[in-house]
Parts: sequence; C-alpha cells; structure tokens
Amino acid sequence: MEIGIQIKKYRNNMKISQEELAEKVYVSRQTISNWETGKNYPDIHSILLLSSIFNISLDQLVKGDIEIMKKEINVTEIKKFNRCAAIYGILLVLTIISLVPLIKMMSWYGMIPWAILYGITVYYAFKADKMKKDNNILTYKEIVAFTEGRQLDEIEQQREIGKRPYQTVIYMIGSGVIAFVVVYLMAQLFSL
Repeated sequence: MEIGIQIKKYRNNMKISQEELAEKVYVSRQTISNWETGKNYPDIHSILLLSSIFNISLDQLVKGDIEIMKKEINVTEIKKFNRCAAIYGILLVLTIISLVPLIKMMSWYGMIPWAILYGITVYYAFKADKMKKDNNILTYKEIVAFTEGRQLDEIEQQREIGKRPYQTVIYMIGSGVIAFVVVYLMAQLFSL
C-alpha cells in the first residue's frame, strides 16, 4: 500500500530510525517495519500521530490509499449484503412452507414456532432493506450491479430511480400471490 512508502519516505526525511518513530507512535519497531513493507496498515489513531509527527496533512500521508480503502469497504459491504440476503431467502422459504405442516402436526400451537420463525425472517428482511438503502440500491439491476462490485452510470441510475415505485408494488403483490399458492397447495397436500 502507498502509505507504507509514505511512512518510510517521511521517516528517512526526518533522519530517524524505525525504533525512534515507534517510540513516538507508541508501537513496536516491528510494527513500523510491517507498515513500511505493506504487511499491515496503521489504525486511524496511528495515522493521526504519524501525520502530526511528520508535520503533513492526512491527505499527503494516505496519498493513493483512499481508493484502495474504498474498494476494501465496498467488498466488505457486498459480502455482508450477500450473506444477509441468503439468510433472508432461506428463512422466507422456510416461513412459507412450514406453516401448514406445523399446524398439521401441532394443531394451533404450531403457530408459536412459526411466529418465531416469521419474526426472525422479518428481522433479516429489514436488515437487508437497510443495507439496500444505505448503499442506495433498490431495484434488481442496482442490486446485481452492487453485488458485482460496480455502479450504474448516470442514465441507468435515473432509469432505475423511475422504476422504484411500481416495482415495490409488483414485488409485494407477486410475493403475496406466491405465498398464497404455496400455502394453499400444501394445505391440499396435507388434507389428503
């Protein structure tokens, strides 16, 4: 990473050793060596101290690393979103298909575990929705672009923003119809 090169450059300009710099930043000499070789990355507190010691702005110190950090954050967000969406999908399917069997096996007491499962499913639905809002992704095309680590261009973004209101209604109606059909078919199957 670029910051390691910057640390080494400014340390050499000040004509101080890794040990001397380590004492000023309250870390070990090995930590300074790891930063300079790019094995580790300093935390925000250390970056602030380094900026002050070298008498340079943060921008000068982390020159070139901003884009790398943005990419790392983006990859982390994508992984979190994909994990949350997968959990939500599995729970949604379980919620839909478990209602009739639970009622059949446990009578109306079967509604208790189903309600718990439903509550957990709703929690993950809200969590996924919050992630989508935080990353400004609401339509299918935006979600696919986000999970692939890319962004839509401005024209595509405006088109997707125009689709958002009616897509939500279509998703709600479609989900309701699918859930009704699945529950109806399972009720028919268990009544045989």
